[in-house]
Amino acid sequence: MAQREHWGSKIGFIFATAGSAIGLGSLWRFPYVTGENGGGAFVLLYLIFTFLIAIPVFIGELIMGRKAQKSAVQAYSNLSNQSEKWRLVGWFNILTSFLILSYYSVVSGWTVNYTLMSLTQFTEGKTNEEIRQVFDILASSGDICVFWHFIFMLLTVGVVYGGIRKGIEYWSKILTPALLAILIFLFIYACFLPGFGKAVEFIFYPDFSKLTTKGVLEALGMSFFTLSVGIGIILTYGSYLKSDDDIPKTGLIIGAMSLMVSILASLTIFPIVFSFGLSPEEGPGLVFKTLPVLFNQLTGTLVISTVFFVLFLFATLTSAISLLEVLVANLMEVFSWNRKKAVVVSGAATFVMGIPSALAGSGTLFGDWSKMYGKDFFGTIDTLTGSWMMPMGGLLIAIFVGWRLGKVVIIEEFCKGTKLRALLPIWLFLLRYVAPIAVFIVVLQKSGIKI
Repeated sequence: MAQREHWGSKIGFIFATAGSAIGLGSLWRFPYVTGENGGGAFVLLYLIFTFLIAIPVFIGELIMGRKAQKSAVQAYSNLSNQSEKWRLVGWFNILTSFLILSYYSVVSGWTVNYTLMSLTQFTEGKTNEEIRQVFDILASSGDICVFWHFIFMLLTVGVVYGGIRKGIEYWSKILTPALLAILIFLFIYACFLPGFGKAVEFIFYPDFSKLTTKGVLEALGMSFFTLSVGIGIILTYGSYLKSDDDIPKTGLIIGAMSLMVSILASLTIFPIVFSFGLSPEEGPGLVFKTLPVLFNQLTGTLVISTVFFVLFLFATLTSAISLLEVLVANLMEVFSWNRKKAVVVSGAATFVMGIPSALAGSGTLFGDWSKMYGKDFFGTIDTLTGSWMMPMGGLLIAIFVGWRLGKVVIIEEFCKGTKLRALLPIWLFLLRYVAPIAVFIVVLQKSGIKI
């Protein structure tokens, strides 16, 4: 049997995992979902859910992965004495990752397109409204969306094909810090925009009259989304950990980084929204409609815009490669495929599944979809995975690690290589009781069952 590959360094693992968490989750999805759900109250719930639910589950998922030294399907199977029911949970993780990657790749394709447009100075001579409308033109151009979706999947396949150290870890150590640096630069500039004060109020002042039951579930889902919890990514990355790696410390660091980037991205985007009279409820196109407006006001638009979208592209790439690695690792273990075959099959299947999302804005496929489901195909998959499948995956992980794995194993894995042993009873209480009960209540409320 081939020896399992491990991370080359602790910092490499942290940047790879953080890159997965802060890529599209923090930079793309968090700002627009915050805008759709009224700002402050949503953000407050997101923070509470992240600390009390998502980070404990994140740590539990790392523990499960390192203990099993396997990916989702085999990990659930081996750690449950070959229980077929728990094995199905592993397949549920794979399905969730597969569906997310299928539309993630479309969003990432938009980023590739905006990188090219930045090089051609597409904002030159355009009004703010015309710059914003460029995204609407792109989203409704199905052929262009499919093309860039294909190109991005090729990039993702190329990185994952290189494996853990030479592929995922190598690029993450370069790209994640670079993205953080330029995001901080843009945030500093946004601080001097006239709409910054209103943006701070919108993000940090909780107006609970704007929060709906749907928004509560969205906040829970977002806490999982920005940490990549409940879909097998963290479990798979945990399986590449060494026995002396500090899991609790890692969980807290990545959780803090995810929160920081989510808030930082919002404090960069919403000042633009309020300074130029835009709507915070722009939906999935928010980042693509707002930042080019800001870049057009800056000296050196070509350089700043291009560098940002290049780094944003690589941030989306770190998210995508983690999702694809879930599929690849499981196919290699379950069917004994080599990495090349697993990568090619996974990449091809994901591309095909993503075509309806790429065509959603054009209406050329499933034209009546929104009449039946209230959203187009892209929006349906986004809501299904982010608001339902990820919380359910997190709930099942909390139950499995907290109640099925065994207290001796939990204590041993939590305490290995860490000086934070005092946090064990707090973490275990949150994982066993708070996380499952909270997720269960929120899901029931969203289902219309009042408690």
